[in-house]
Amino acid sequence: MDIAANKLTVIEPQKGWLRFDLKEIWKYRELFYFLTKRDIKVRYKQTILGGLWAIIQPVFTMIVFTFFFGKLAKVPSDGIPYPIFVYAGLLPWTYFANALTASGNSLVGNANLITKVYFPRLIIPASASLAGLLDFIIAMIVLVALMIYYQFLPGINILLFPALVFLTLLCAVGVGAWLSALNVEYRDIRYAIPFLIQIWMFISPVIYPVSMVSKEYQWLLALNPMGGLIKAYRACLLGHLSIDWRLLSISTVIILFLFFSGMYYFRRMEKTFADVV
Repeated sequence: MDIAANKLTVIEPQKGWLRFDLKEIWKYRELFYFLTKRDIKVRYKQTILGGLWAIIQPVFTMIVFTFFFGKLAKVPSDGIPYPIFVYAGLLPWTYFANALTASGNSLVGNANLITKVYFPRLIIPASASLAGLLDFIIAMIVLVALMIYYQFLPGINILLFPALVFLTLLCAVGVGAWLSALNVEYRDIRYAIPFLIQIWMFISPVIYPVSMVSKEYQWLLALNPMGGLIKAYRACLLGHLSIDWRLLSISTVIILFLFFSGMYYFRRMEKTFADVV
């Protein structure tokens, strides 16, 4: 009798509170790379402008916001020209918003893959979040041009930039894990995501400075993880503002909470994905 033919492989969930295995993710790194590459290709497949859409979205949003909030509403911008002020906030926000949309709908969009083969399901929303970083890098070109035009040079705080990008990615993966898992169970989530993103943008200091809020209440803005991050991005890139470490620390703690709680909920629900997706 062929013993190899009767060999049975049993796949069991990881034990522990978080049940999160980085070794397993590393084992499927080629699939992770493939899904990320596929998401990038699909985004601009059969488009005329291709990667230019990564620039068009934030640039036209900057123009509209500059006209309505900078010119008409006279929203202050901490002594920074409003176009570059708002674009420095739109840069991380646009990436974060697009990552939430992509990751939140990623499991439902990959239903055929989930029901046919085993792999760590977390790879799907994580790759969707990671793929958006290419747009982020492309959109940085416009910010560099604005910095040259308005003669803004980054200072020593620019060394913090990679850490801010990593925190933004961590936040996107954490919230994306929550939304994608909820979307499998409750399909209303796909309709709620655009509404959530729209509301989230206006409670984040994208079009207005944190200084508009009384200093004693600014910590409330940092409870929104993108609040402390956006202020830190402006201080890091433009070199005109100082980094508010208190706000950034509060936002970092919230991001870590969202990430680990997202991982916990995602892994808890993962065993039912193939049955209900």
